[in-house]
Amino acid sequence: MDDYDAQAQSARRILTQRLESLERAGVQQLGKVRVAAAPIEGVHTQDHRVPASDLRPPALKVASPLHPASLSLADSYPTDLPSDVAERQQLLLELNDQVRACTLCRDLACSRKQTVFGVGSAKPRVAFFGEAPGADEDRQGEPFVGRAGQLLTKIIEACGWKRSDVYIMNVLKCRPPDNRNPLPNEVENCRPFFAQQFEILRPEYIVCVGTVPAQALLETAESVGKLRGRWHRYRDSKVLVTYHPSYLLRNPSAKKYVWDDMQILLKEMGLPIPGKT
Repeated sequence: MDDYDAQAQSARRILTQRLESLERAGVQQLGKVRVAAAPIEGVHTQDHRVPASDLRPPALKVASPLHPASLSLADSYPTDLPSDVAERQQLLLELNDQVRACTLCRDLACSRKQTVFGVGSAKPRVAFFGEAPGADEDRQGEPFVGRAGQLLTKIIEACGWKRSDVYIMNVLKCRPPDNRNPLPNEVENCRPFFAQQFEILRPEYIVCVGTVPAQALLETAESVGKLRGRWHRYRDSKVLVTYHPSYLLRNPSAKKYVWDDMQILLKEMGLPIPGKT
């Protein structure tokens, strides 16, 4: 890829992300759109809509704009996203900039100290998907760093990994006041962000820790107790559901169920189970 192609892809990617942010914020029309004398996809004019693909130079390929409302759990990840780790990290940085600027959830935007995006490998086999930042996470800007986060780290290490080997993220990128459960509209406002994170990361396995991430990702109303112990699918990723570390702090006896789930994960991955000969 020459410098022109790289710059063109980066410019289109940034434009697509900005348009998606405007659409999520409720923008329905842009004035003086001068691209091939046609409106941009997702932005309505009085007469018609034109697919964004019609506006792209035919010689260049980029990932299609993400529209979570029409995204099927069975849809495959795009094949034209970069596999290079550095390029993925750049995409994540650009998406993180959008998260930092987001004010769709007015209460959360006003009360947060900072947004909490995600940490870990940009090309992980496993991604751990939690609920929302707590006070420690809001203060430090990193997911799962409080007491529950320390327990999650122990779970990760018990599997033979380090935190840097996996990716850790939450449904919400802002702390709900008093650590209350995320509201449905807050989950939907953050859905484009976590959906795009997964689209960039494309993990082989996603571990949903807790009810909120499991129900948000799988679009179900079932409880963790009914979802755990079996495999689910989100796009090309295999999904396993288990209990949230904060639940384990209140109910230590449930730790054995989480370890059972981690053994299911390790077996599916073809990895040895630590402590077993």
